[in-house]
Amino acid sequence: MPPPHTMVITGAGGFIGKNLLQYQKAAGKPVLALLRSGQAIRTANEHDYKPYDTQHNRKLLQGVEILIHCAARVHQVQDAATDLISAYRQDNRDATLLLANAAAQAGVRRFVFLSSVKVNGEFTKHGQAFRADDLIDTQDPYGISKWEAEQGLRDIAAKTGMEVVIIRPPLVYGPGVKANFLTMMQWLQKGIPLPLGSIHNRRSFVALPNLVDFISLCVTHPQAANQTFMISDQHDLSTTELLRGLGQALDRPARLLPVPQALLEMGLKVIGKAGIAQRLCGNLAVDASPATQLLGWKPPVTVQQGLQLTADHFLQHQTA
Repeated sequence: MPPPHTMVITGAGGFIGKNLLQYQKAAGKPVLALLRSGQAIRTANEHDYKPYDTQHNRKLLQGVEILIHCAARVHQVQDAATDLISAYRQDNRDATLLLANAAAQAGVRRFVFLSSVKVNGEFTKHGQAFRADDLIDTQDPYGISKWEAEQGLRDIAAKTGMEVVIIRPPLVYGPGVKANFLTMMQWLQKGIPLPLGSIHNRRSFVALPNLVDFISLCVTHPQAANQTFMISDQHDLSTTELLRGLGQALDRPARLLPVPQALLEMGLKVIGKAGIAQRLCGNLAVDASPATQLLGWKPPVTVQQGLQLTADHFLQHQTA
């Protein structure tokens, strides 16, 4: 008899992992969802969830064909850890490589690793986009930990024959999104005027349904083996366009003041908010064309549809 689960997803309680799990289950795939030891999960199918210890996974992974590793210490603008690089390395590099070694020893055929655009860097020049084969010069602790994990995975693949697929998404948005994206929707819902009506940058995003669809394609496509992909909605937006699109989806037209971009950037830098200036006004574009050329992938959801799904969930779940 085949094993009860031929696919494993780590980080299955998170923003991406939870949706990926639902997608695979809807497709009728036998999936085992793994959560870090000590995490709790509330679900109607709790027998499908198991805690795991990255140092003792060999037995758990016996008979598994595919492992999708979404678990990570996620990037945060403010992180409580005092030694950021060590904390990120422990969770994102060391734990990943322990798990990958256990997977290879257990005979897992393909290991799909969710990395990050931050491996490439924080911004791109006007008219340029990050590619998977760019020279890496990341200075961000989170990006460094992901890059070192990628290098370790490639080494394991070369030594063991286990196939590795690496995916570097930019900012992921969708139903239940948190952090800055949620804050923007809250501003728009309240009708707060924002000095962001004349931003002409280009930024890549990826809607959660598009990312989940692409991950699922990488599980099965033979040409995905041992490849690294940048991924996006394949339709970049400026900050102004993003806010207008979100306002339309919320049925609350964005109140955007046409403050010149150069003046806004200068003002933010003067008050010590250079990081915010970069996120609001800088470019961060990725070249997702290899995903189309090599795998024939097309985003199933448009930007407008992705924003509408995100806004509908926000409106349904916002607190009074």
